[in-house]
Amino acid sequence: MSQAATRYQALFLSLRSRKARQPAPTGLDKLATVAGLRFANRRISVKWLARQAELIDARSPALRNTSDAALDEHIERSREVFIRGKQNDDSTREALAVIREVARRVTGEEPYRVQLMGALAMFHSHIIQMLTGEGKTLTASIVAPLLAWRHRTLHVFTVNDYLAKRDAEGRAPIYDRLRLRCGAIQQEQDPAARAAVYALPIVYGTPKQIVADYLRDQIRLGAVASPWAAARSAHPSAPAGQGGPIVPGLRAAMVDEADGVLIDEAVVPLIIAQSRRGDEMAHVYRQAAAFAGRLVDKQHFTIDRLRRKAELTRAGNARCEEMFPAGDDPIWRAPRRAAELVRQALVARYCYLKGQHYEIIDGRVQIVDEFTGRILPDRSWEHGLHQSVEAKESLEITADRETLARMSFQRFFRMYPVLCGMTGTAADATGEMERTYSRRVIVIPTNRPVARVQLPTRVFRTSRARFAAVVESIDAIRSAGRPVLVGTRSVEASQTVAELLTARNVPHDVLNAVQDKHEATLVAKAGRAGAVTVATNMAGRGTDIKLDLQARKSGGLHVAITEMHSATRIDRQLIGRAGRQGDPGSAQFLLSLEDELVRLHTPRLAAALKESGNDEELTGASLRMAIALFRLAQRRAEHRGRISRAEVLRQDDWIEKHLPGL
Repeated sequence: MSQAATRYQALFLSLRSRKARQPAPTGLDKLATVAGLRFANRRISVKWLARQAELIDARSPALRNTSDAALDEHIERSREVFIRGKQNDDSTREALAVIREVARRVTGEEPYRVQLMGALAMFHSHIIQMLTGEGKTLTASIVAPLLAWRHRTLHVFTVNDYLAKRDAEGRAPIYDRLRLRCGAIQQEQDPAARAAVYALPIVYGTPKQIVADYLRDQIRLGAVASPWAAARSAHPSAPAGQGGPIVPGLRAAMVDEADGVLIDEAVVPLIIAQSRRGDEMAHVYRQAAAFAGRLVDKQHFTIDRLRRKAELTRAGNARCEEMFPAGDDPIWRAPRRAAELVRQALVARYCYLKGQHYEIIDGRVQIVDEFTGRILPDRSWEHGLHQSVEAKESLEITADRETLARMSFQRFFRMYPVLCGMTGTAADATGEMERTYSRRVIVIPTNRPVARVQLPTRVFRTSRARFAAVVESIDAIRSAGRPVLVGTRSVEASQTVAELLTARNVPHDVLNAVQDKHEATLVAKAGRAGAVTVATNMAGRGTDIKLDLQARKSGGLHVAITEMHSATRIDRQLIGRAGRQGDPGSAQFLLSLEDELVRLHTPRLAAALKESGNDEELTGASLRMAIALFRLAQRRAEHRGRISRAEVLRQDDWIEKHLPGL
């Protein structure tokens, strides 16, 4: 195919994807959508998948005895059927059996029946729940060829660049044998290199990278309505990414850690922005930070930490009116705008905390993902908030930006005609997956029974007492020869635990947003007997902790969770690091009534319970009340999250209708 034809096809597919946006159902339409979805997929059940897996398994002995040449003939026949779109249940079973045999010969890994079940469910556009350690990577690699054959291009979304590259390189031998090629999108690639990867049948990458590339394509294409018009405006021989799209349309997507991407990250849209006029407002943000520092909490202002808002009291407004004349910019003579700047400075000071919401790396404010604990490079908060945080930290003020394009993950993934995914914790989000993405969730059984023990929850009145108990518990468990993973919600908490362990002379490793470059090395060591790893949420996403023989004999990995998270799913992800594939293991919550979850969502009840006794650790009725309180706070946080995501989706629909260029 000529370069001009390829360019025209990329333009055609990209513009067709642009038109594929589905309006979000509202009101009774939501119920009708869910009912129709369940009716259309009523055949796809766990029982049906298990039966199909048995039939696939029955074909394995015959394929195992074939020569390489005969296996190649099987591959070619299956490939031809899917490329032509003539597949049925029997040809799908045959193709999966062939791919399973290829995986066995090439990598030595033979998928279990439960992995065949998961692959088949994803082929039918379902979200599957497979517990941690059940082999989701191998499951993905046996269904990816089917989707790539059938839909020409498959985008596989992973947690970070490292995992995208690792999976692409690790699965490449399987794909090569099946006449497919794959590649990984990486942060450092230039447009030409990215275009070459996007042209491959199977593309691995992070949601941020692929969505950003797609948005840049739309900015370049502008209001072009047809590929012919776009081709006339940019010569087909122009370098990739200059005048034409580098993402040749959206056809099929497979999402790893689907609940994290489709649910947790759906709250914040991805925005492409450019600098306006340098940093002309830098001195204004510094003055606003100085003014905010002179105000007294409760007297001059109130803070709503849950909604991250600040309000000035009458005394606060009077105090600001006294301070504003000291400002050397005309903006301070506009009372409303001046008060807005001060309120934003207060929000930056009291609601955005170093070690929890951001870190300072190389003199720059780097946002920390609250769900994974990972650094989000090249991202910034909107509407001057980022500059307010920089002013608070006395850093160089970066230039304010104007939005060129925006898109939420909800809106983006709804544009794929074929969407499937896998995660260890999707069942809790079944309703939202069905309503938002029109995708059912199927829970795949484990290959072996789960042997993990859930130890009783412990609750303490103060964070200090809780962390002391955590360290004592760690020391006792590691002395028995077991590895320990300590889960924390923030970088600051992980560093607190690390300091206490150091004071107690307990050897340990720390895995948080500051050490994320060493993640693979640290996780590889976390399953050794007596190892102690202190980690933020990143240890629960896309990583695999393997036990050595001594650790397995001693009782397996123990997971100590030092705070409940805003969603049950995130807690279950962390707990799921222990007891994988039938291994022994245990998990325990060690909580405090000073934890952010209860402080934000049940502040009065938490304060009353904290003052109701003197013992540092709660017992009896007080303990039961505290556990119920944490569950209530978690439910409120989950409800608030659902409302926020629904609001993002409504904004998407409004923008699509009134501002289609963004």
